[in-house]
Amino acid sequence: MGEAVELEAAGRTVRLSSPGKIFFPERGFTKLDLARYYIAVGPGILRALRDRPTTLERYPEGVTGENFFQKRAPKNMPDWIPTAHITFPSGRSADEMCPTEVAAVVWAAQFGTLTFHPWPVRRADVDRPDELRIDLDPQPGTDYTDAVRAAHELREVLHEYGGLRGWPKTSGGRGLHVFVPIRPDWTFTQVRRSAIAVARELERRMPEQVTTAWWKEERGAKIFVDYNQTARDRTIASAYSVRPRPHAPVSAPLTWDEVGVAVPRDFDLATMPARFAELGDVHADMDEHAFSLEALLELAARDEHDHGLGDLPYPPEYPKMPGEPKRVQPSRAKKG
Repeated sequence: MGEAVELEAAGRTVRLSSPGKIFFPERGFTKLDLARYYIAVGPGILRALRDRPTTLERYPEGVTGENFFQKRAPKNMPDWIPTAHITFPSGRSADEMCPTEVAAVVWAAQFGTLTFHPWPVRRADVDRPDELRIDLDPQPGTDYTDAVRAAHELREVLHEYGGLRGWPKTSGGRGLHVFVPIRPDWTFTQVRRSAIAVARELERRMPEQVTTAWWKEERGAKIFVDYNQTARDRTIASAYSVRPRPHAPVSAPLTWDEVGVAVPRDFDLATMPARFAELGDVHADMDEHAFSLEALLELAARDEHDHGLGDLPYPPEYPKMPGEPKRVQPSRAKKG
């Protein structure tokens, strides 16, 4: 695996042990390749992670080995990496790392972190999100091209309700994510309510292609808009994160002109550095914007008042939430 090496990451030196350890056997990518990748796209991934409590998806022995999600800041974390104290739905809490420089990302890669899962908040206010995140998740019988069609219609929905602008990226798999920077004026509950309103409007416009059904048995061959990815402690892989699949794909930021032209296989640990060197971070201007959710919250209120469309089920690990419908699988409810 070779002797340890020292890497320069934006002015800070990070030690990397076992640089020759194979992390992606199918492609032959090593731990050193992973660390160098994150240095190459450093400004981009730092933009996605800066000051955000971040969960680490770790594969210490590479993509074919065991993995785990590390929410609590590692005990051996350097003191130059700040943390934020966050609270989980269970009521428990933890200190999570909040990257503020590229070296923090490289340091995490040293311990086998492939994917970074940032919260949609900043450490200055961990209870009020500054991003509305919309996850377009292809169900069995659908694929990336179906997600693309939904994404273009979603773009129109966002514009019509408050002049919102979304920044799209590949998930690293078959899906698409669209992030909308927002003012940190609303709670997790209100942001989730806005996501549900977006999802229902998209479903109305594309009833044969899009679903908001939480239960898999009800979704069919459609694109599921996973509104629960906006619930507290639910996160989405960051832009530029490497995903744990054999060919080492990455979650790639796109321009809207590229949505439907580029495909997820275009972007991996080998190809993204060249793209970044040529184009830079195509989402670099996200932090220059902060939109309002007022129009979406008004839509949610109309849905409830005029159509009786209230809340939707939360994830199973959540305590029962106020106004939430029965959290029981429809087929089991019928049997009961």
